[in-house]
Amino acid sequence: MRRYIIKEGPPRPAKKTFSIPYEKALNPAQYEAVTTLQGPMLVIAGAGSGKTRTLTYRVARLVEEGVPPPAILLLTFTRKAAQEMLRRATALLDHRCEGVAGGTFHSFANLTLRRYAEKLGFESGFNILDRADSEDVINLVRTRMGLNLKERRFPRKKAIATIYSKAVNKGISIEEIILGDYPHFVKDTGNLLRLNEAYEAYKRKNLVVDYDDLLIYLRALLEENPDVQETLSQTYRYIMVDEYQDTNKIQADIIRFLAGTHDNVMVVGDDSQSIYAFRGANFRNIMDFPVMFKGTKIIKLEENYRSTQPILNVANVIIDRAREKYTKVLFTKKKDGIVPGLVVAGDEHMQSQFVSQRILELREEGIPLNEIAVLFRASYHSFDLEIELNQRNLPFVKVGGFKFVETAHIKDLLAHLKILANPFDTVSWHRVLMMVEGIGPKTAEEISQGVMKSGTGVKGLASVKPKPRYAQALERLSNAVEGVDGNDLSPVDIGANLLDYYETILEKKYDDHPKRFKDLEHLLTIMERYQGLETFLSDMALEPPSASVDGILASDYEDEQLVLSTIHSAKGLEWHTVIVISAIEGRFPVTFAARSDEEMEEELRLMYVAATRAKENLYFTCPMNVYDRATGGVFSRLSRFIDGIPEDILEPWSLAGDAAWNEDAW
Repeated sequence: MRRYIIKEGPPRPAKKTFSIPYEKALNPAQYEAVTTLQGPMLVIAGAGSGKTRTLTYRVARLVEEGVPPPAILLLTFTRKAAQEMLRRATALLDHRCEGVAGGTFHSFANLTLRRYAEKLGFESGFNILDRADSEDVINLVRTRMGLNLKERRFPRKKAIATIYSKAVNKGISIEEIILGDYPHFVKDTGNLLRLNEAYEAYKRKNLVVDYDDLLIYLRALLEENPDVQETLSQTYRYIMVDEYQDTNKIQADIIRFLAGTHDNVMVVGDDSQSIYAFRGANFRNIMDFPVMFKGTKIIKLEENYRSTQPILNVANVIIDRAREKYTKVLFTKKKDGIVPGLVVAGDEHMQSQFVSQRILELREEGIPLNEIAVLFRASYHSFDLEIELNQRNLPFVKVGGFKFVETAHIKDLLAHLKILANPFDTVSWHRVLMMVEGIGPKTAEEISQGVMKSGTGVKGLASVKPKPRYAQALERLSNAVEGVDGNDLSPVDIGANLLDYYETILEKKYDDHPKRFKDLEHLLTIMERYQGLETFLSDMALEPPSASVDGILASDYEDEQLVLSTIHSAKGLEWHTVIVISAIEGRFPVTFAARSDEEMEEELRLMYVAATRAKENLYFTCPMNVYDRATGGVFSRLSRFIDGIPEDILEPWSLAGDAAWNEDAW
């Protein structure tokens, strides 16, 4: 017998160790999501279930596993969210996490298109139109086409911009949008189509793009250029997408292209919180992800860290009524808590009285006003309550209003910066020239066209032959812009020089110019962070600061203030106590939701989002006699979304003195 000796092989590698105790820091579902690194994965993250924590730890895990940070792409819906996740990952691990590519779909598209613009036949030095800019361009083109005549009514620029944007984001024709959402404009369909063609032509000629273009062009780049698609897919070998339920069809296509060589995609979202169909978000994206990516692993995060179990019991009953969903049951270790209340009021005024009185009681119990929120389906639903709060001297802030960059004085200065970055930006030229004393719309148009024909950028102003009434003022503008053009100045130095020029205009234009000047100084502070004007202007269009520094558009509020908010604006936030008002048929769900099952389903998800904002206390108030001016009817039925919920889960409250109380309402 021949003997054969088996030699001992090389030592087995020791089990890889990690500096972060992932298994201890995460619950089992989170741990599975964080440590599953290969292949497609759909993480259904219930409300308050630690979605951000999961994404943060997964970034750190990928880096610890040896994945180069630039090979990781984290896409979120706000830059702030991406920055916060990467900041937390850096704190967990080390500074390698700062090298991860993170940002919004639009900012990623902006950077990519500037790199590959020539592939699509345009230059990389384009300006980005924010929504207000887009409306101004539409208005300019509409005027040139003679569609602004007073003899007949034509849609306003805001409605037109909404129609065009909806068509793009929903992936359907302009005709379908008009027929479905704006039937009163059907007779204008032909002109709206012609106007859209002219709008698109204007953007191409003047080297500007709007928000929707960024996504459209990125998809086209990936679809029409296999070499670019492969390069980007090989560059970003691990992709994570936050709030996937809020993506539209274009964004889903972009993800499919980017993952073309590897399928290493983790999307995180909650189908139960898909509430932005009006912006073009596609509920089907999250439902059909396993179809788009074969072999998808589905992980559900169901442990809630925000709310008490009684609140989650209500939320679970509400969402269980959805027709199509990824079934999940939220639970928490906070088993004790107050059973949510269902408060039926005789009318809207009694509802306001209850809400105001209960808020005062909670404040006496030690709950700060800023830990209490009143939520509603539509902004006008709080009008009666606002009167009552003012009478009781309860300070409040209502979420909404203009953004910082939408204020007139900020847009004025930005327009001056935009003509330096892109001398073909006609709308910005028009705004700048209209500020020159003595120049009207017709003259502004003539001068801007003359500048463009000169081919010398802002220096073309010097070739204009001005009339005496505005010669001196135009020369002052010419000196201001030429003085900073091509001089290798930093963005903040350019801004400071232009502010010196604009300050005189500001003082003449606005009575509250000292406050507005503080806003402009703040803008200069923001500019100090930037090395290039193009990058600054892109950020102002894509991720602008959200509010005026010194409260130009709002009163000075006390430190402690109650929050009034639409549910759409409240998503992602949380409060100790939440009161959902006007939970009645016709208001919540709104009447028009009856047009389709899809819209009614989204209304149901809105109610779920409202309920899951509460940490300790939750109330639904239902005024039983609300007159609706639009229909001439009276709303007097509980919302179908909470009607019939057992009393041990949603406790009825009786208001003393409420003559309209009726046991049969239950």
